[in-house]
Amino acid sequence: MDIHEYQAKEILANFGVEVPSGALAYSPEQAAYRARELGGEKWIVKAQVHAGGRGKAGGVKLCDTENEIYEACDDMFGRNLVTHQTGPEGKGIYRVYVESTVQIGREIYLGFVMDRSSQRVMIVASSEGGMEIEEISAERPESIVRSIVEPAVGLQDFQAREIAFELGLEAGLVPHMVRTLQGCYAAFSDLDATMVEINPLVVTGDQRVVALDAKMSFDDNALFRHPQIAELRDKSQEDARESRAADRGLSYVGLDGNIGCIVNGAGLAMATMDTIKLAGGEPANFLDIGGGASPERVAKAFRLVLSDKNVQAILVNIFAGINRCDWVAEGVVQALRELEIDLPVVVRLAGTNVEEGQKILAKSGLPIIRATTLMEAAERAVGAWQNDLTQATRMRAVK
Repeated sequence: MDIHEYQAKEILANFGVEVPSGALAYSPEQAAYRARELGGEKWIVKAQVHAGGRGKAGGVKLCDTENEIYEACDDMFGRNLVTHQTGPEGKGIYRVYVESTVQIGREIYLGFVMDRSSQRVMIVASSEGGMEIEEISAERPESIVRSIVEPAVGLQDFQAREIAFELGLEAGLVPHMVRTLQGCYAAFSDLDATMVEINPLVVTGDQRVVALDAKMSFDDNALFRHPQIAELRDKSQEDARESRAADRGLSYVGLDGNIGCIVNGAGLAMATMDTIKLAGGEPANFLDIGGGASPERVAKAFRLVLSDKNVQAILVNIFAGINRCDWVAEGVVQALRELEIDLPVVVRLAGTNVEEGQKILAKSGLPIIRATTLMEAAERAVGAWQNDLTQATRMRAVK
């Protein structure tokens, strides 16, 4: 789960990381009022969306007057901000963060991530702040500092000092950097985060270390331990299909293809998508309905897949272990009857009670295309979609 910049800054500030003064606004009028409350002569107005690259896309504005703040916010509110991370559809701007400016002496990149190879938290830092980490890796790889944190003891002061010295900080700034690193690591570990990123982390003219930007992501599976973090979720920034799936206990990721997938097990779902591509099609989604899929759960999965208007065929691929094929078959039949699906539906069942499941499908009288292997199922799904596409083309030509 991602959160907004202002939320990440509030969390990090509670762990001792210094951040600029700022305030949230939901309208141009409120933004101008917030600037008046903050005081000062210049302000930064930042669109609050779950994406990087906001500055290049016009989502960050430096303003000298309250009128400039009003005009900047008036231009932002209600439109979709398109960055290299959002895709062409962009993300809606419904709130902005008004922040006091600071005098920047130098910029640093700082990130905390899970390193899968070492199974540890890795600190990634660079003296080339203000750039995306991908750009830093490509253009200045020698500037990147990496440090693995041993979970048994956590981030030690000597380790934090080593990072500060490798970044070329002056001796007087080292204690500030140590406090920042320790605060970020504490927030990361205590709240089950999967990423903490500050870019840029700046050294100010009066020799302070301040987080000018902040991003945090959290492990969805650990949110039950942190209800205060779960409350920060902003569904307006999420794919509506993925949000709907999460609310129903389904694992779903929307893609750009047209073959809808309903599968049990993440590994089998990945294999199904690969096989669809091998057969000449494009998967429309990743969907893992999980173990113990009841007929009602299967029907929910169908409704979710059909909410994507690009879907032109559906492939159901179930290898039943904990699941039972007869349950899945009942769910398929129930969904087809209730939803009046007019798309080709290919079903491949294997495992527990597969014979009973096949009988249920056969006796339903519904136009279900059955397959015995994954490759056969993928080929039939792609073939059915292509056949429907050819027929539609012919009908348009006749008209």
